[in-house]
Amino acid sequence: MRLLITGATGYVGSRLVCALLKQGHDVVVTSRDTRKLAKFGWSDQVSMVTMDADDPASVRSAMSDAGQIDAIYYLVHAIGQADFANGDRDAARNVAEAARDAGVGRIIYLGGFVPSDDKLSTHLQSRADVADGLVVDGGPELVWLRAAVVIGAGSTSFEIIRYMADRLPVIPEPDWITNEMDPISIRDAVHYLAAACDSSVLPAGNYDISGPDSARYISILHEYVSAIRMPRLRLPVFGISTRLAGRVGGMLVPVPASLTEELVTSLDHPMTASEHRIRDLVPPPEGGLTPMREAVHASVRSPYPRSVCDLDDLHHLADTDPAWAGGDWLRVKRSVVETIGTSLGVATKVVGVLRPGRADVAS
Repeated sequence: MRLLITGATGYVGSRLVCALLKQGHDVVVTSRDTRKLAKFGWSDQVSMVTMDADDPASVRSAMSDAGQIDAIYYLVHAIGQADFANGDRDAARNVAEAARDAGVGRIIYLGGFVPSDDKLSTHLQSRADVADGLVVDGGPELVWLRAAVVIGAGSTSFEIIRYMADRLPVIPEPDWITNEMDPISIRDAVHYLAAACDSSVLPAGNYDISGPDSARYISILHEYVSAIRMPRLRLPVFGISTRLAGRVGGMLVPVPASLTEELVTSLDHPMTASEHRIRDLVPPPEGGLTPMREAVHASVRSPYPRSVCDLDDLHHLADTDPAWAGGDWLRVKRSVVETIGTSLGVATKVVGVLRPGRADVAS
């Protein structure tokens, strides 16, 4: 199939491209600036088109440049940016309308669970609004895969948990941190996404995707602490809202503050799967779905970042994941490597200036 991926430079999207290529699909990726795609290991195996989802004319042009597309993966979002909710809704509508006009048959969207609550956080409401925006009269059918926390080194949610556990000797535990949620490993999320382009496997509709075990928000943090073998004191606290916790968290971790605040604010709601129909339609990955403990430990064992398609395990960190990902120790190692590289480069230039060339010696 010929598949177009929006959000291919993101955490999930970059790994999905590798999976789709491995399955033999013809992949087209979009970017506002296609020059930035060169750093990805799959860049010489895909077609690239310039597209700004916020600009209807740009989206229509991209669809024309991409040629006949069978399905589109919609993985873009602007969470953390000013007025991201309205922007995300409008961008989704732009893509859906252009896809309709280009004869695209299916859109696959990765969003979040939508709790049955009258008052959702801006982030959660936005994810639901994007799904609505992707449905237009006469447009492509929609497969909406809904997930809670995606576990893997480089995942924004996982990195927030990592830095909180690494930097705080005492872990505050407000009451909402015990809310139930059903996490999914990045390996399993990519598995379901890759299967979703085939209508003979997965009919159009909404599907909750999750791992084999249920948990609570605090469970991932405790599992991370267990994996790094650095015990932390636990301190129950009361009267701390998710909004306040998000603002404080934004000051404690290197993840962009506005992004941290929006994600932490959403923890006020339980995030559990309401159904598991997809498990009856899509066979599990080899070895079965990944338990939370296994996913966390695999993420912690991540070696020095490698090219995304060369990862031994999708839970590991890729060299194209955000520079703030990987924890403080990795950031120190990267800084040392960069410093040494810069110093060697300067030394080489100095030696080149001071050392006479062969012609000078001969004369």
